[in-house]
Amino acid sequence: MSTIAATATSGSGALHLLRQRLRRDRVQLPLWILGTVALAASAVGGVVESYGDLDGRITVLATVMANPVILMFRGLPSGSGEAQVALFLILPFLAMLAAFMSTFLAVRHTRTEEEQGRAELISATPAARVTPLVATIVHGVLANIVLAVLVGLVFIGAGYPAPGSWVSALAVASVGLCFLGVGLLAAQLVRTSRGANSLAVWILLATYVMSGLGNALGTPSADLTRMESSWLAWLSPFGWAENTRPYADDAVWPALLGIGVGVVLTAVAFAVQSVRDLGEGIVPQRHGRTWAPASLGSPMGLVWRMTSGSVLGWAIGGFLTGLLATSLASVINEIGTKVEAVQRVFEALSKSGGLESGMVVIFYLMVGVLAACAAVQTVCRARQEEVHGTAEPVLATAVDRVRWLADYLVVAFGAVVLIVAAAIAGSALGAAHSDGSLMQDAVVAGIGQGIAACVFLVLTALVFVLAPRATIVVGWMLVMVALIIGLFGPLFSLPDWLTNLSPFTQTPVLASDGVDLKGVWWLAGAAAVGAAASLVLMRRRELHPTA
Repeated sequence: MSTIAATATSGSGALHLLRQRLRRDRVQLPLWILGTVALAASAVGGVVESYGDLDGRITVLATVMANPVILMFRGLPSGSGEAQVALFLILPFLAMLAAFMSTFLAVRHTRTEEEQGRAELISATPAARVTPLVATIVHGVLANIVLAVLVGLVFIGAGYPAPGSWVSALAVASVGLCFLGVGLLAAQLVRTSRGANSLAVWILLATYVMSGLGNALGTPSADLTRMESSWLAWLSPFGWAENTRPYADDAVWPALLGIGVGVVLTAVAFAVQSVRDLGEGIVPQRHGRTWAPASLGSPMGLVWRMTSGSVLGWAIGGFLTGLLATSLASVINEIGTKVEAVQRVFEALSKSGGLESGMVVIFYLMVGVLAACAAVQTVCRARQEEVHGTAEPVLATAVDRVRWLADYLVVAFGAVVLIVAAAIAGSALGAAHSDGSLMQDAVVAGIGQGIAACVFLVLTALVFVLAPRATIVVGWMLVMVALIIGLFGPLFSLPDWLTNLSPFTQTPVLASDGVDLKGVWWLAGAAAVGAAASLVLMRRRELHPTA
């Protein structure tokens, strides 16, 4: 860092900062990119395996058109060709991964640098105030270009037409570049990296849902193989990317809208960077209470105070997911009876418990992901407190290290329980207009996914104890990999042994002859042993305040 500070006195400072960013991301960024590319490759194989003939693809599209609410969870149909169906299935998810990669990158190298004091070291030199921002922008643009090129090559390698493959790549990169601007601006608006990440992620999810609604409210073609988006989709970067329609229209200009918005947001971030004080944000910090509430009288109360906002946000997501799980069951049942491939996916996840039960299992897999995210985020907060130096004053009191970590584990476990309970409450509301028979599936799947989420909790805690610097990266990566192989494994016909590695697929389900426990005892045992091991190992661990 001192070398960077010394050389940041000229225009070459941006280059040195860029090299430093590339070195810091030498593991994390390739994993993001290669994971996204692997998902694109698996989509190609999955379409060939599950929807290899034209009649099957036409049936799938016609069924989806007849039930447009399903379009909220997929892309925009543009035809019945193999390449067109592959992009219909996977393009929104590739764009979402590019958006997550870009927002996290932007915040990590801007607001987080200010929080940890490294930006102050750079600003103490004659280097321009915007030099770190320039390096971050170049870093983000390069990452999206590499991702786009690899995605394009995957589709070309599958034998798809080159023009459509490059339009697909451009669509993915356009969303990534748009959210690179979102992340940069969010880092200027709020004064904490956690707040900036939360703001950017909420914008990402809101625009993703907006695009899905725009597709669901669109107009289908007469042959039911193409959907014209409604105006709502044109308000979202995801809608722009999907309306490029690779392998059908190959329209470039919708993707340019996303890139243009990213450029505008980046320019605004530049302007704000030039006028605000280092370490401050445009949104003023709230004043605290004169007297602390009684709940802050314990370390656990402090942990809950710091994490309650994000936990409640995940719980709202769990409630909405649970609501959809039961309210959409009748629609899914109609699709499953018409399409053998879809039926096979549902039955694989529900252990032949029926199509409606299979759909509840799939939705509750997402509940498990939300619960796992809340748990990982809470444990990662312990690492952030350690790096920021705010853990040390707590440990200077009568609170020892084991008690300190245990409080985080207890709050994380409480977050898992809260999210699962919110999902079950949402399912009860969704089932209020039916016979309520799906509530048993919801309760069984909810409890099982809660146990699976606890596995990620303790794995992140073990990484925090054994390799503190890898806590955040490894914790989130475990959830992402398990989600991909758990959710897309049956759809893309991945080997069973690979799909079964995901804890999300080893949760109990309600079968025709009772409850199939699957691997719940292994999950519960792993969670208990992992929690105990992390606390025992924490006793011998010293603080590691460096990031």
